[in-house]
Amino acid sequence: MIGLAVSLSGCATGDLDWLGIAHDATDVDRRNYAALGGERFPIPAADLGKLDPKYRRQQVAYNTSEPAGTVVVDTTHRYLYLVGENGRAMRYGIEVGREGFGWNGVATIARKAAWPTWTPPAEMVARDPRTAPFARGMPGGPENPLGSRALYLYQDGRDTLYRIHGGGRPSTLGKATSSGCIRLLDHDVIDLYNRVPNGSRTVVLADPLLAARDQDSKTTASRTDGTVLR
Repeated sequence: MIGLAVSLSGCATGDLDWLGIAHDATDVDRRNYAALGGERFPIPAADLGKLDPKYRRQQVAYNTSEPAGTVVVDTTHRYLYLVGENGRAMRYGIEVGREGFGWNGVATIARKAAWPTWTPPAEMVARDPRTAPFARGMPGGPENPLGSRALYLYQDGRDTLYRIHGGGRPSTLGKATSSGCIRLLDHDVIDLYNRVPNGSRTVVLADPLLAARDQDSKTTASRTDGTVLR
């Protein structure tokens, strides 16, 4: 009997993720990322076993000179903050632009859309023929790259063509995978969409590492093309 108990104990594990259970998930996490009904298209529960705890939506201490209601995107650390009162903020995990597609600056959320139409820019259509069928727009839905919500960033009244949007996956949060835009999980972008009005100030901070890599890529391309660098 002792031998049997010892052999069975070898099957035990402190990590229950293999059962499909995120052992570190809180009740708040489970509520935040539960399946969402009442949407035009159903949104299944997020896989908390694949969602790093640091990228789960949460209230955090945050020191900034920006006023409450400002959206601050920290591309370096892959967080989006909605600045609150008394040194607090709501923090969301994000994906950011791939090398060469990152963007930074101060903008305004000029409009918002639920289950938005995605229209790839002409440059993207030229670069990736797979987007050509959607040159006139892809209707909103589960396969749409913008996901369930989009917040459109404008500067001086002009569309920057960059968005804060949904469609992210738990396993890719924290990575540079998008085509320049700021991507959240659908659960999180819906929460953000409901909290921020049009006209909200948005500050997108530069990622020095991505900027350096982008510059290196441009330098390499110039050398390959035979350009004399001075």
